Amino acid sequence: MTDEASPVNTEIPQTARIWNYWLGGKDNYEPDVRAGNLAARLVPHLRDTVLHSRAFLHRTVRHLTDNEGIQQFLDVGAGLPVVDRTHEVAQAAAPGARVVYVDNDPLVLAHARALLTSAPEGKTAYLPADLRKPEDVIAGAAETLDFDEPIALLLMGILGHMTDYDEGRSIVRRLVDALPSGSYLALYDATNVVDPATAEAIDIWNRSAEPPYVLRTPDQLAGFFEGMELLPPGVVSCPLWHPRPADIGTVEEIDEFCGVARKP
Repeated sequence: MTDEASPVNTEIPQTARIWNYWLGGKDNYEPDVRAGNLAARLVPHLRDTVLHSRAFLHRTVRHLTDNEGIQQFLDVGAGLPVVDRTHEVAQAAAPGARVVYVDNDPLVLAHARALLTSAPEGKTAYLPADLRKPEDVIAGAAETLDFDEPIALLLMGILGHMTDYDEGRSIVRRLVDALPSGSYLALYDATNVVDPATAEAIDIWNRSAEPPYVLRTPDQLAGFFEGMELLPPGVVSCPLWHPRPADIGTVEEIDEFCGVARKP
C-alpha cells in the first residue's frame, strides 16, 4: 500500500495486479505478467505458495465464523477481487456477516465498487484508506462494523510492505487497541526459512515492482501478536495451520508463515 492513492500506472508492476495474475485473474497488465513470471522462474512453486496463502485466508475465516462466532471482518490490503473473497466465505456460513475491505490502490478501488457484493442479510463495504494511517482505517470501518462486538482483523501478506519493523508493529498495535475484547488478528507474510531462493525472488521484485517488500522471520511475525493469545498451532507455515483432513500428513512447508490470535 502506498502513501497516497494515485492514478493507475500500467508500466510499473504492482503487488495487487501480480497477485491477481498468480491467482488466475484478468485484472493485470504485461509488466505485471513479466514480473510474476520472473519470480516464478526463481521459485518454481511460487504459484502453489500463493494458492496455499489464499487457502489459509479461507480456512481462517471459516474457523472464526464457525468456531469463534465472529461475524465482522476488517480485511486491510484487500487486493483485487477474485473468487471466494472474504465476504463470500464468511457469509456462506453466517449470512449476516459484515465485511469491510481496505486498500488504496486506485485499480482496486475501481473494481471493488463494482464487484464487492453482499448477502442481503449482511453488509460489505470498501474503504479507500492507507494502512499507515490506522486511525483513518478504524474511523472508516466504524461506519459499517460495530466496534462494541468482536471483529477479526485480517492483514494478509501486507505487513512485509511495512519495511520498518517497529513501525509495522506500532501500526498493528494501534489497530488491535481499537478492537473490543474477544476480537482476533490473523496474518501471514513471507519468510525465507524454507527456500533460500525466496530472498532472490524478493530482491528482483524490489528492483522491478512496487511497493517494496521485506522478508521476516517467524519470530518477527510472532512479534505482531504481542499481548494476544495465539491459537494453536501458533505461528507456522500456512499449509500447517488447521489443514483440511485430506491434507494432514501430506502438505509441505512454504515460505509464507501465519498465525491467528485472540485479544483478551
